[in-house]
Amino acid sequence: MQGFALSLYLLPLSAPFLLLAAAALGFVRNGRRPALVPVVAEGAASGALLIALASVVLLILRGAGDSGLIGRDGIGLSARLDAVSATMLLLVAFVGWIVVRYARTYLDGEARQGRFIGWLCAALAAVLLLVQSGNLVQLVAAWIATSVALDRLLLFYPERVAAQRAARKKRLFSTVGALALVGAAVLICMSFGTTDIATINALARASAPSWPATAAAALLALAAVLKSAQFPTHGWLTEVMEAPTPVSALLHAGVINAGGFLLIRFADVMLLAPGVLAVLAMVGGFTALFGALVMLTQPAVKTSLAWSTVAQMGFMILQCGLALFPLALLHIVAHSLYKAHAFLASGGAVEQVAAIRRPGPVAVADGSAVGRAFLIALVIYAGIGAAFGIAFGSEHKSPQALALGAILIFGVAYLLAQGLADAAPRPLTRKTAIYASAAAVGYFALQTAAEWLTAGLLPTTPAPGRLEWTLMALAVLSFGLVAVAQALLPLWASHPAAAGLRVHLSNGLYANATIDRILGGWSAPKAS
Repeated sequence: MQGFALSLYLLPLSAPFLLLAAAALGFVRNGRRPALVPVVAEGAASGALLIALASVVLLILRGAGDSGLIGRDGIGLSARLDAVSATMLLLVAFVGWIVVRYARTYLDGEARQGRFIGWLCAALAAVLLLVQSGNLVQLVAAWIATSVALDRLLLFYPERVAAQRAARKKRLFSTVGALALVGAAVLICMSFGTTDIATINALARASAPSWPATAAAALLALAAVLKSAQFPTHGWLTEVMEAPTPVSALLHAGVINAGGFLLIRFADVMLLAPGVLAVLAMVGGFTALFGALVMLTQPAVKTSLAWSTVAQMGFMILQCGLALFPLALLHIVAHSLYKAHAFLASGGAVEQVAAIRRPGPVAVADGSAVGRAFLIALVIYAGIGAAFGIAFGSEHKSPQALALGAILIFGVAYLLAQGLADAAPRPLTRKTAIYASAAAVGYFALQTAAEWLTAGLLPTTPAPGRLEWTLMALAVLSFGLVAVAQALLPLWASHPAAAGLRVHLSNGLYANATIDRILGGWSAPKAS
């Protein structure tokens, strides 16, 4: 019976191998409209999605488990099936299936269509191997394979100078991140004496902090920061728009989440290094603010979406830094689905915006309306939070989660300010109040669901110390000030200082240009 159970948990491993078979066919039949390749690739992607769904059913029926190692001495293949891996497996398979279907039409007639489909399937296979890894060796190998496949996709149009620059810069940061991950894996093996990820987390949960574990957590954080394009290494992510749209969708909706997944998968190890988590919170919080501000100044749809990804990845890293790992997993799912749709529909969005007729005068919120809006939003949030606390128990509401929710409600406060403007119609005021309430209910409901699904798997958020309280207060204050400034923007947009600030923000405060100068000729494209 035990052998039968182990064989059942081998099921998720069949998904990446289906895609690798399709990738091999694409490499062999390279060229324009290669026979059978698009059909086989779409079939493999559909099969991977069905396997992911079957894996979720297996998890529900038999609970979490692993396949055992196919190899020896801790080196080989193994599948770990639990709430985290099943969520990521289903998410990646679903997004991958959509992207492969989209690419079949988008790339139709391209001179190297077969090779593109091959690398696309290879990238998906590598990500699927990554998210279900049961051992460190497989995780590191899949991490590196994902970067290699993405490099080939980014250079699908090798003659484009911007694509060369982005790919070279991304390769540098990926190499440093891979070396950091290898170092972390070595230190983890030294500390816990095993490569099995489930055993590592169990031992870490029962261990006291030590220097190898702290150093491993620091290296894991470095790998995650570089993979998720955190400030100031974000430049390559905003420059990859030269790649085909399916690549952008796969990158921004799937591959870029690997950094957050790494931190979530080793959450127990990360909790052994509170100082590392604090640094993650600071880096992620600043990146989120920076990316959101720059995004508002971008005129191109895909570039604006890229900066949105920078901001969202920063927010995800902030969640991990605050030890809100279930919420970070939820954030990955929501962002992936939204961003895949946004990139694949970006062309239609441009046409829709161009067809919209300009409305008449817009109600402008003054300082009084903005102040009332933020007060009302916080009151709604506090009331609904108290109701959830009574219904589900106060232990579900850590101070970190409450602070994060306050930041999220600031976005709704901006809408409320428009509804409370003097010239705003009453239906708009009522509608924005409903939106504020719905946002607060949705936040607490999804938070409760995420914590329930990962109970016992991901560690509970520890009580904050003085440093954590300081970081939370700084984050809430910073996001609040930015939200107020955005709500009051129409009142000071015509000021010369505002115009100058917009120019600087549209150039990303020149951070990427500074990185290019520091790197010198390394990131410059090769001469043709």
